[in-house]
Amino acid sequence: MSAVLSPPAGYARAHSALTLCAVDAAALPTDESLMQAWAAGDLRAFETLYSRHRSRLYSFLLRQLRDGALADELFQDVWQRVIAARTGWQPEAAFTTWLFRIAHNRLNDHWRAARHRPAAPGDAEERVNAMSDSHTPETELSEFEQRRRLQLAMEQLPDDQRMVLQLRLEQELSLEEIAQITGVGRETVKSRLRYAMDKLRGELNP
Repeated sequence: MSAVLSPPAGYARAHSALTLCAVDAAALPTDESLMQAWAAGDLRAFETLYSRHRSRLYSFLLRQLRDGALADELFQDVWQRVIAARTGWQPEAAFTTWLFRIAHNRLNDHWRAARHRPAAPGDAEERVNAMSDSHTPETELSEFEQRRRLQLAMEQLPDDQRMVLQLRLEQELSLEEIAQITGVGRETVKSRLRYAMDKLRGELNP
C-alpha cells in the first residue's frame, strides 16, 4: 500500500465523519481482529483501523511536536511502519498500545537527531479572537491566561514526563498501557506522573 496517508484536515472535526448510529459497540470488530484480517489481505480492515485511530494519533503527535509539518511527517512514518509490520504482527499487546509505542519511538528518534523541543504555541492572538462573546472580557482574559500558563508549564516538563502526562490525561490510557508504550515499568510511569503533576502545581501555584 503505497498511497500517501493524509492526516485529518482539522483533526478535531474528523469524528463527525465516523459517527455510528445505534450500533452496539460489542458487535464491532476489535482492533486486533482488524489487524489480523488486514494481514490476511483485507484492505477494508486497514481502512477501518486508520479511521479509528488517525485523529488520536495525529493530535498526540501535534501536541508533542508543536509543528504541523513535523507532525505530518511522523504521522506518515508511523502508519508506514504499521503497514510494513502487518505480516509479522502478533497480538502481544493491544493495537492502540502498539501504535503509540511506534509513535513514541519515532518521537524519541526525532528528538535525538534534531535535539528539538516543542516550541511555545504562537496562536495566542487566534485563541483570543476565537473566544466566545458570551463571556466578559475579564473572564475571557482570566481563562486564556490559565490555559496559557498550563501550556507553558507543560512545555517546561522533561520530555519523558510530558509524554506520560499526555498519554494519561489526553489519550486516557492506563498505567500499564503507558508502561508498554514507553518501555519502562509501571512504577516508573507513576513516578513520572507524580513528578509532572508536582511541577505543574508548583508552576501554577507559586
